[in-house]
Amino acid sequence: MDSPGEAAVREQIMGWVAQRAEANGGFLHREELLDFHLAGERLPLIDYSRGIRNPAAFASTLSIVSSADGPYDDTESDDGLLHYAYRKGDPWSGDNRKLRNALESKSPLILFRKEVANIYTPVMPVYVVEDYPEERSFIIALDESFTFLPDVTHLSTAQRAYALRLAKQRLHQPAFRTRVLVAYETRCAVCHLRHGSLLDAAHIVPDSHERGVPTVNNGLAMCKIHHAAYDQNMLGVTPDGTVEIATDLLAEVDGPMLKYGLQEMNGHQLTLPRKRTDWPDRELLAWRYERFAGRDSVAG
Repeated sequence: MDSPGEAAVREQIMGWVAQRAEANGGFLHREELLDFHLAGERLPLIDYSRGIRNPAAFASTLSIVSSADGPYDDTESDDGLLHYAYRKGDPWSGDNRKLRNALESKSPLILFRKEVANIYTPVMPVYVVEDYPEERSFIIALDESFTFLPDVTHLSTAQRAYALRLAKQRLHQPAFRTRVLVAYETRCAVCHLRHGSLLDAAHIVPDSHERGVPTVNNGLAMCKIHHAAYDQNMLGVTPDGTVEIATDLLAEVDGPMLKYGLQEMNGHQLTLPRKRTDWPDRELLAWRYERFAGRDSVAG
């Protein structure tokens, strides 16, 4: 069982991670995770080379790293739960023992999703809810409520739907934001604003649509005002990356936000990622631009 002191330290660490991630735009850099200090002492929040962090003074695991191209087969199941493979070595000692302690104590962990090199998206808190020795894996859930279920392997229809909704909100959407903002170097593609906490990853084709895949070429880094305008078809982007503002907005007379924030963006070219493979897909831009043009013609 974790001590009250360890629980308090976990809470303090998670508060810091949340604050830093929000300032950056939803993610943290490897060096700041390795250089974390608490009460004047260095306490790395990830391991230098392993996908698990078990501080010596902790009874249970502090954090785990999930990476698509990592050395372990960590996979998301079709019910929204994460299967986290045993670490190397004896399944009943070392890293695996401290993960098992987290299961028994229901201790909250931090899941760091490594989407690109040296960039980590935090998902927290997460919980170890089951141990599968026969397949050498633990089951990780994204909500504390799953720790109270007697059997997470047989979820009801409602429980499965809830787990999948959580996975979309807490895994997929933050990971998409990280990949897009990193590709655009934490900068609004329309106005160049660089404050990560004020930036979003806008879907070109909405994620509710069958073509709305969470890939960088279906995303645009936008500040919150331009994202909102894009979602409302007040701002459009042509297939060649030219920004257009709706005709009725161009005719309005209002304060400086409308004038400088929107109207003066008309005719600007998007600032694109350095890597051409990260550029927005022209076909997806064309699909979305048709919706903007249709709204603009009706408004006009």
